[in-house]
Amino acid sequence: MSAKTFTADDAASANIVLAEKGKGGQAVHDLVTAYRANRRTGSACTKTRGEVRGNNKKIYRQKGTGGARHGDKRAPIFVGGGTVFGPRPRSYSKHVTKTVRRLALRRVLADVIESGALKVLPSFSIADGKTKTFVSTVSAEAEARKVLIVAKSFDEQTYLAARNVKWVELRTADSVNIEELLHANTVLLVEDSLETLASRTA
Repeated sequence: MSAKTFTADDAASANIVLAEKGKGGQAVHDLVTAYRANRRTGSACTKTRGEVRGNNKKIYRQKGTGGARHGDKRAPIFVGGGTVFGPRPRSYSKHVTKTVRRLALRRVLADVIESGALKVLPSFSIADGKTKTFVSTVSAEAEARKVLIVAKSFDEQTYLAARNVKWVELRTADSVNIEELLHANTVLLVEDSLETLASRTA
């Protein structure tokens, strides 16, 4: 099992469509922004003056005190009062069209190929399910701090061997996203994933 650098010519042979130079940068930005926004829970919540504990009795008479006029003690200017314009539960999710997603993937694949960080393997499997074997196998193919391995599918033994290795991620070709591709220093593509990537960029 030996990895070779994946070139633009190899991509053309595999029917993987790449973005032209200068195109797709905004699509990448929009999609990464959407990924990050969609991970936000939006569950932060503050109480307004109508929700905090306490009655709405007027704290002292309107006139004659020499002080400012006030209503109840739940007003925002008092300690323990409500919050003005505080966060409320909401959804931060953003929608990105299929066309933009496809263009972003084309752009990122083109950039990764141009940088020489994309390599292709004929196959990838760890038969004994041991982490030591997994680490030695990946280290022989890529000397990087962050490695992404993309295949059509992985067997259970391979997942078992990789689960404690923090610097390597396993992703299937139909689920890998551009954020993961950008995060990795080296991307190892298994040949059986090329057809799926071709369909996603077509």
